[in-house]
Amino acid sequence: MTDLQAPTTLGDVRVTRAVELVWREADLLDRKDYATWQELYADHGIYVIPIDRDAEEFDDVLNMVYDDKRMRRLRVNRMTEGYAIAAVDAATTVRTVSRFVPTAVSDTEVSLRAAQVLVAYKRGTHDLWAADVDYTIRLGTPDTIARKVVRLVNSEDAVPAAGFLL
Repeated sequence: MTDLQAPTTLGDVRVTRAVELVWREADLLDRKDYATWQELYADHGIYVIPIDRDAEEFDDVLNMVYDDKRMRRLRVNRMTEGYAIAAVDAATTVRTVSRFVPTAVSDTEVSLRAAQVLVAYKRGTHDLWAADVDYTIRLGTPDTIARKVVRLVNSEDAVPAAGFLL
């Protein structure tokens, strides 16, 4: 069975693998292990934070972030080289990713919807970031993230600067 099927349950081992990869990504980001984090992405994988929560195509619309492999590498370099404000004064973060809903499942790919709540602490202040997140996980050895779209609940409002990845 290689064709996409109707949504299945979290008990499906393919879905479990996808959810575990999402949790691993959250852990790596909270630990600021950006070098390992970027290796979770497929070579042609994209990481997007659109301004328009309803957008499905991202090439011709305004996005807060639209990173392919090259842009993720550059972003990680800025965050780890020690000279950028994002690297020097990064917030401490804790993510919770939950409410997983499989939307398409095959032997090669799993698509999920999830909810993410991120608490960032910096200079005595807590910021809360909430989002619906769409993931496409490519199953293989290893499993990789082919697409991650973070739809902030307040995406059209003024969003405070984020010196971290969502």
